[in-house]
Amino acid sequence: MKNIARILLVCFFCLGASCGKNPNPLPNPFVDFWIYPDDVRYVNLNYFGGHEYITGGVNGIVVYRIDQNSFSAFDRACPYDWDDIDEPRVEVEEDGITLRCVKCKTLYNILDGGVISGTSKYPLKQYYTFYDGWRLRVKN
Repeated sequence: MKNIARILLVCFFCLGASCGKNPNPLPNPFVDFWIYPDDVRYVNLNYFGGHEYITGGVNGIVVYRIDQNSFSAFDRACPYDWDDIDEPRVEVEEDGITLRCVKCKTLYNILDGGVISGTSKYPLKQYYTFYDGWRLRVKN
């Protein structure tokens, strides 16, 4: 009986801590696809620091190659004004290591999607990536 009470107490605190707090206002569309970085369509993913824009997610997805075996993938919808009719998009800056919303000008870190500066208080929506040395899976 004590174990059940402990489990319920832990569940109560876990649910209570997240209740009413939305970590990111973006909707959660289904994302699950494979790409082959060696394919000529994804030539920019063949080198470290390379990126490609892919269709999907809320407003497109940017995939970035961190190193030999690591990639990051973020939705291109800015959490600050994603539902605006102008379809604001996040783009990779010329420095290749930051992302910027073309509308609100919020600057994001390309490795973790965190806000560096700007109006948004939310990080970018990040998708799970898995690379087996041959193909890259991006999913939520």
